Amino acid sequence: MKTARIGIIGGSGLYEMESFEVLERSKLETPFGSPSDEFVLGKFENREVVFLSRHGRGHRFTPSEINYRANIWGMKTLGVEQILSVSAVGSLKEEIEPGHLVFIDQFIDRTFGRKSTFFGEGIVAHVSFAEPLCSVMRGKLAEAAASLNIAHHAKGTYICMEGPQFSTKAESHLYRSWNADVIGMTNLTEAKLAREAQICYSTIALSTDYDCWHPHHDSVTTEQVMATLSANIEKAKKMLQKVLSLLPHERNCGCAHSLKHAVVTDRLTLSVSGKKILNVLSGK
Repeated sequence: MKTARIGIIGGSGLYEMESFEVLERSKLETPFGSPSDEFVLGKFENREVVFLSRHGRGHRFTPSEINYRANIWGMKTLGVEQILSVSAVGSLKEEIEPGHLVFIDQFIDRTFGRKSTFFGEGIVAHVSFAEPLCSVMRGKLAEAAASLNIAHHAKGTYICMEGPQFSTKAESHLYRSWNADVIGMTNLTEAKLAREAQICYSTIALSTDYDCWHPHHDSVTTEQVMATLSANIEKAKKMLQKVLSLLPHERNCGCAHSLKHAVVTDRLTLSVSGKKILNVLSGK
């Protein structure tokens, strides 16, 4: 099986790129069940890459149904050290116009009932999450967007809601009062698990609409989101192509050592399965 160092999580159209050379398609089973889809391994801009369709081909899983643990576990076992996420978001600020890119640096969690940790059942760990995304990757994304003259925002706070329904107007105005920048349904859960797996994680958030707060724009609809997202898919492809040439081959950020002092459970009490999980996550 081929290994890949950079993971891309997004819609299926992103790996249908002329310069993306597919080498292998891998179906994996994990201790946490089945991932959203097969992993597509290949080469892109002379980098080894593995791609995963977040919602499955044909968009089969709601944000709450996605098996995030299996997805990130699969990336880890395939040798991924850096994950680029591409996803649609609603804008909560006038200046973040539909079509703009936002490179997220903070999250607010409004989800419930999701499996968002690899730990529990005999293993306790508390990773640092004050800075939930990799600052090195975010800097390279901003550099790539600037070089391509793409309208972007170098940082932003992402409200992660449960969904699949969009926000009420009351909720949208509440989030704006919190000074949040965008709203989505998936990225925070991925970021939490990536941190536990010692994988760098960063987001290319594609603004598709003004949620439902804007007095001069219609409330968000799925048709509107998909139309704007489709129009921006070429922009996302250009971003990926550029940023892959900028990402470092060797990591020197704290993401690579997030478990160093996080596990508080006595190793002597771990079960065989618990030790296997910890060994995979820690890269041992």
